[in-house]
Amino acid sequence: MSNVVTRISTWAEHKSSWFVLFATALGLEIAALYFQYGLGLKPCIMCIYQRTAMYGVVAAGAIVLIKNNSFTRLIGFAGWAVSSGWGFIIAREHVDILTAANPFFATCEFVPNFPSWFAIHEWLPAVFAAEGDCLEDSWKFLDMGMAQWMYYIFAAYFAVFVVVFICRLLDKKPF
Repeated sequence: MSNVVTRISTWAEHKSSWFVLFATALGLEIAALYFQYGLGLKPCIMCIYQRTAMYGVVAAGAIVLIKNNSFTRLIGFAGWAVSSGWGFIIAREHVDILTAANPFFATCEFVPNFPSWFAIHEWLPAVFAAEGDCLEDSWKFLDMGMAQWMYYIFAAYFAVFVVVFICRLLDKKPF
């Protein structure tokens, strides 16, 4: 058992593992832009918040790819945890809105509620403007809509974070 813990812990020190985190999250962001511009699916506010969380995962991986040391890994772990956890919560709320017994009371905002110092929906409206309806759920794959897929994707990112982080703690390695 300790061999597995040590392997997972050691793998977190390699740029290749952070590249996997970076590349998968970036691939999902590219897919989101394809859905938006290639398929004409307009993102709602919940989608924009999830997109922002996914960019947090991209940034967490990129920080360690740029410079791999204990400090940047600590920042990467923190960004990974916060972004995947926040994305999971937002995706769960989105699924709750879509599956509400009375959809008339299940609503979401129209304008992103980003802080004034981080108004990315104004700086990059092509990526962060919310133009869709939170109740729109026409796209399906394997009988699940996009919000459900994002729920499981963020859950997977967070679960992997927990496993790697616990292995780092058990292996008593600095981040």
